[in-house]
Amino acid sequence: MKGAGFVLLTLLLLLSCEEKEKRQNADVASEPLKEWLTFEGDTPAAKHIVLISGDEEYRSEEALPQLAKILSKRHGFRCTVLFAQDPSKPGIVNPNYLKNIPGLEYLSEADLMIIFTRFRALPDYQMKYIDDYLKSGKPVVGIRTATHAFNFEGSESTYGHYSNNYSGSKKDWTDGFGRLVLGEKWITHHGSHKNQSTRGIIAVSAREYPVTNGLSNGDVWGPTDVYGVRLPLPGDSKPIIMGQVMERQGEFSQKDIFYGMRPEDDVPVITNDTGVRLNDPMMPVAWTKSYELPGGQKGKAFVTTIGASNDLLIDGTRRLLVNGVYWALGLEVPQKANVGLIGDYQPTKFEFRDDDYWLQNILRVEDLQ
Repeated sequence: MKGAGFVLLTLLLLLSCEEKEKRQNADVASEPLKEWLTFEGDTPAAKHIVLISGDEEYRSEEALPQLAKILSKRHGFRCTVLFAQDPSKPGIVNPNYLKNIPGLEYLSEADLMIIFTRFRALPDYQMKYIDDYLKSGKPVVGIRTATHAFNFEGSESTYGHYSNNYSGSKKDWTDGFGRLVLGEKWITHHGSHKNQSTRGIIAVSAREYPVTNGLSNGDVWGPTDVYGVRLPLPGDSKPIIMGQVMERQGEFSQKDIFYGMRPEDDVPVITNDTGVRLNDPMMPVAWTKSYELPGGQKGKAFVTTIGASNDLLIDGTRRLLVNGVYWALGLEVPQKANVGLIGDYQPTKFEFRDDDYWLQNILRVEDLQ
């Protein structure tokens, strides 16, 4: 009898596990799952902003929905937020999947594109929406890894020239989308990753520039380190915020949202481990410029290499982004924009996460509403 009881108990446990798995799978597969988010503006004629997330490290899938909520609820813009997804699992966010961002057709009616992607290799039919948008000369806001938004190395893509390290026959496209449209591609970490933060200093020539409205030195801050760029930036690029590399004064903690760094850290770094001077000169971390694709119309871009999801915990960093949106749209920048967080915003720290993480921690697009 003991043996029979053990067998019965085992069968019950197996059935329980099977039923639990069925419920989980049914929940994940429930229809319809949202593949993108829409936040309505305050009028039917509100400017339409399409925000494109898709990076593996800086949690753009968290940052852009919050930015969209602020732009919609505080400023009346209509916002559509797009996400990287495995096409076999629509509605499930997977930042590690490089080849699919559904909803890019919304760019056909957009007034502004905000892009925060990293090394994407999107199919031609999706890239065409981005290419058509840029050829129309409409404005662009690029955040952090947007300087290296695409990478088609080894593919047969029609849009290989968008790649970060492009060096082919289309000379205007040397160094890809980042250099031609935004002003720089991926170069290097200028500060020490996860150990030195970015303190924003208003460029002397930009003190009266509307993008700096409501900002003072130090208001813009983030635990993400300064990116290196080639100076001077090309064409009519105008530095707005310079990135002062700051030494971490707290204890490093892998669990801490800021890795032990804090906005009040007040020791600028002099040189790195190899003797390179990091703050003389400082690198721009926000700038404006014009762009023009071959055969396209002229447009303008606002670029900032700060803006990870935990960077958005800082009022000044959010204000910089909102100001940049107003400038890009050709609207009057508020003297001090309302950038209060919407809802219970609890971003996670920036880090790379493997495929197993996303299999075990299912994130639905609708979870980010």
